[in-house]
Amino acid sequence: MNTLTPALLTPAPREALRRTLANGLDTVVVAAPGAPLAELRLVLPYARADRASVRPQELVAAGLGTATAGRDRQAVADRAADLGAEVSTVVTAEHLVLSVSVLAHGLPGALRLLADLLVHPVYEPAGTAPAPAGPAAPGPRTRLRRAQLRHAFGGPHPLTEEGDAGGPAPGTDALYAFHRRAVVPRGAVLLVLGGADPDRVLALVRAELGGWAGGPSGLVLPPFPRAEPEPGRIALHDPAAGQALLLTAGPAVPAPEPGHAALHLAQLVLAGHASSRLTRHLRERHGLVYAVDARVRQNRAGCWLEIDCVGAPGTGDRIAREVADCLGALAESGPTPEETRRVRRYAAGFARFALATRAEEASALAGFVAAGLPVDWLAHWPAALAEVTDAQVAAAAARFLPPGRTLLATLDTAPAQEA
Repeated sequence: MNTLTPALLTPAPREALRRTLANGLDTVVVAAPGAPLAELRLVLPYARADRASVRPQELVAAGLGTATAGRDRQAVADRAADLGAEVSTVVTAEHLVLSVSVLAHGLPGALRLLADLLVHPVYEPAGTAPAPAGPAAPGPRTRLRRAQLRHAFGGPHPLTEEGDAGGPAPGTDALYAFHRRAVVPRGAVLLVLGGADPDRVLALVRAELGGWAGGPSGLVLPPFPRAEPEPGRIALHDPAAGQALLLTAGPAVPAPEPGHAALHLAQLVLAGHASSRLTRHLRERHGLVYAVDARVRQNRAGCWLEIDCVGAPGTGDRIAREVADCLGALAESGPTPEETRRVRRYAAGFARFALATRAEEASALAGFVAAGLPVDWLAHWPAALAEVTDAQVAAAAARFLPPGRTLLATLDTAPAQEA
């Protein structure tokens, strides 16, 4: 019997202090004793509100963190360099994430700079800012993604519709108005991971960011019109696509609800790692795809099991048939005990890999908190996986993987030609 189980390989959760400030900022301080760097992650709700807000939203995201009323772009960059800090922003379908990595002794100055960027931003007028490119036509993957979600969950919905494609670039008044709406503490999450005493860090956050006010912004994704995806088959065609794409949408259970861990293991057997059934069947045996993956996707809009394949032009219909066959076989017979053992160990190891650097750890923990999960959720994940039985994984496959419950959506260069 192998006693080196994934649960025993799990590191202990870090000490965390969580408080909501008077201005509504959800603040989490995570202790990493001896860390030479402090990692800050500010997560702002940033889902698209309406078509008219698309351009201001894009420009505010591009300009946030670059200049303040007292510092131009160069001065902000110089101050960050003096502190030993790097500042960056990332935008997702739900959030704007402002990240700061700073030498430990520079944390107080980094918080002061962050407050200045949030409270006293400067956005360049259209005549001096780099001219924004006009909205590009959506690429093949974006078109397929929108069609997949529209068919599966209904619409209209921000994730299924195009943004505002016309009109002049918004002026600075519109940008400042959108900043006042969106860049607000109430509804936001600030996570600080570092070696300083958590109570001292919390006091610094209160001192520097306590004057930041506003919110909530309301920039959150609404639920899809349908909670469970509508199954079926849709096929898009674009002669200029250059490759065949497949996306599926099947029923799923979100974290941390009961049954999520069993479904996670079942989808890993299907397509979530290098030795998965679809990888061996589609890529190694038939040479149909360049890449194949599966994952449970969840956000405030909904939750679905998604398979993602990329193949050569003209293979879309064949890929869809083979995926449906693999779904049916796994749903009917379930994974073998060896497959379940393999993916259980893979999933536990991947959880540790996700925390390999403090920068990755800070980003992951901030994302969990913003999604409504406990800050230590990932630290307990391998233990949760270890408790799932083989029978529970087979039951999850039987419940969630039947092809009759799944939407298969493809985009290819042209319809398949019958022989």
